[in-house]
Amino acid sequence: MSIFDSLKNNISNSAPTAKPASGSYTFTFNALPESLAELKALPEASLDTPYKTAALTVCALCAYAAVPEIGIEMLNYLKGPAPLSGYEISFLNDRFRDGKHVPFSYFAGAAPDNNYTPSHPFSVTIFSNPYSFPQADRATLHLNSGGADNPRQIKLRLKPSEGKWYLEEQMIMVGIRAPKAADPWA
Repeated sequence: MSIFDSLKNNISNSAPTAKPASGSYTFTFNALPESLAELKALPEASLDTPYKTAALTVCALCAYAAVPEIGIEMLNYLKGPAPLSGYEISFLNDRFRDGKHVPFSYFAGAAPDNNYTPSHPFSVTIFSNPYSFPQADRATLHLNSGGADNPRQIKLRLKPSEGKWYLEEQMIMVGIRAPKAADPWA
């Protein structure tokens, strides 16, 4: 039995070379993937829209918080032909020293007061703005964190020969407000 009983997916398929639809898309997961095989089994793993790839990036970073080796496998899958560099791995290791809660902050219900414990099922909203698609093969999408005042970005790139959107750069593993349990002033 799959750890995912149902997934809410309201992304429509578009032609791989067409500009993706702008807007806001919410992805819901009953459980987070715990292996690359589980990530690949999700409908979003088709990577046929940048929104799907961005949502799976959050899931992969959550896996990284638990077991870095599994997170690296997932992120390398999402990065396609350009796997994580040594610099990117070093950056993630640095960010996860004190911030294992950061990727969970992008799920609905996660806030400093509840130590970034997301609501169940896990729900993440990815959105675009008028500047999100500067070229037909590039996208900069946005996510809100329960611990930040401004949206964070994920950059993606289309590989036209495959019709897949791959992770190019994530800018979501940056500082957020401390969880209540770690705040000495709480």
